[in-house]
Amino acid sequence: MQKCSPFRTSISAGDSEMGLQDRTMASLGLCLLWAVLSQSQQPLDPVDQEVFQPQSTLSDMEFTTVSSFRGPGNNDSRSNKELPILLWWTAGLFPHFPGDTERIDCAHSSCMVTRLRKVQLHRRTTAIIFYGTDFRAYEAPLPRLPHQMWALFHEESPMNNYVLSHSPGIHLFNYSATFRRESDYPLTLQWLPTLDYLLSPPVFSLQQKNKWRRAGLAPVLYMQSHCDVPSDRDRYVRELMKYIEVDSYGKCLNNKPLPERLEDTSTATGEDAEFMSFVARYKFHLAMENGLCADYMTEKLWRPLHQGCVPVYRGSASVLDWLPSEHSAILIDDFPSPRELAQYLKALDGDDAEYARFLGYKLPGRLTNTRLLEAMRDREWGVNDMSMPNYLNGFECFVCDRENERLVATRAHRRAPKKNPLPLARMANSSHMGCPLPCPGFGTVADLPANDSWLQMWPPDYWQSLDQAEGLQSLIQHNESDPGLLWHYMQKLAASRTGGV
Repeated sequence: MQKCSPFRTSISAGDSEMGLQDRTMASLGLCLLWAVLSQSQQPLDPVDQEVFQPQSTLSDMEFTTVSSFRGPGNNDSRSNKELPILLWWTAGLFPHFPGDTERIDCAHSSCMVTRLRKVQLHRRTTAIIFYGTDFRAYEAPLPRLPHQMWALFHEESPMNNYVLSHSPGIHLFNYSATFRRESDYPLTLQWLPTLDYLLSPPVFSLQQKNKWRRAGLAPVLYMQSHCDVPSDRDRYVRELMKYIEVDSYGKCLNNKPLPERLEDTSTATGEDAEFMSFVARYKFHLAMENGLCADYMTEKLWRPLHQGCVPVYRGSASVLDWLPSEHSAILIDDFPSPRELAQYLKALDGDDAEYARFLGYKLPGRLTNTRLLEAMRDREWGVNDMSMPNYLNGFECFVCDRENERLVATRAHRRAPKKNPLPLARMANSSHMGCPLPCPGFGTVADLPANDSWLQMWPPDYWQSLDQAEGLQSLIQHNESDPGLLWHYMQKLAASRTGGV
């Protein structure tokens, strides 16, 4: 895969770990956090309760009227008024209905969960859960209280929020659920419903596909309506089209109209049967993610595998770890140029036996990737499966159990500090989310004119996100309570970099 040159020489690497000074500051901050935490989790005397109790909080009535559903293995006998509180800062993602507050009884412990922001400053609100796409540095809940953990749920493309791809941004969070396998609660295979989805027979036989080829169907399908993306996929496809025929539907590089009955984009996202049958006629699908990040794989990869088509893939550099077999997809970055890729596709289009090898994983016993098999077997959440919890509830319970463990360990340390060490602070790092600087889809940055729209949009967005992450970190270190001051702190950081005042 081609490399990008950094746009800012003052930063050694946008998605690398923090520098020595930043790590030192973070360590000091965590020490202070845990020192205060160990004091704050013990029962408070009446005077302290008045100090820590906010003016507006969940009322006793709200606590006592929430129903409880005891999970198997959970022996938590505490009343609702005694449980830790988890606040969903992104209210629209609150995974409970109806109501705004719920008691959850997880595998090992129980918590109260709510989307009511009035509990932000409550002394029993031990964790705040954020949705990564909607996390904005200038809207963060400040001041950040020493006893509160921040949890990140982010299964979408890195293009939605590059703040999280920089060390100062991801280090703000203590727990993570992302597409990266290294995160605390991995969502890597979120777009793959089941193994049976992969193993279902091809929608059309190779003989039928060859018949459509002779009738004028191109060998390669491209279908995109989101055109201006960090991966710059259209630039690559435009070059590829010079050397092989591509039927391009959707708004991007469109050269062929969809049948009128299929023009509604909801038919694609919902896997409408007629739409699926329409695209399954093609031998090759250009499967190109909108952002390039390790372990970020979407339906663009899994859908053609399900249909019995061959994905021509660019996206996760670690995709080989998850494919059903070593010979089930064509990786764009294995080819020096679009010309060489086109030559290979043409040869494969004319060789039925070699093409059929790419569909071998659908035969009994031929799905050989043990990593994929184990991950699907061990996954505790389901996709469109009402018999299993969804990953929102799963992550919520992960945070609940970890927070209860933390409270128990902290209290044990208070009682016998020599016998029970203070629990180590959890901190997400770049391996939980970090995604690299966007690169041109074809060619190099030096090849692009200064007025190129991709060049003007995505590299600057990536670096401005680093400024926002550092600005928010500075706000927290200064115990600021107004996130609107973010831009002021960003200006101060910029001035310090350039030697200004």
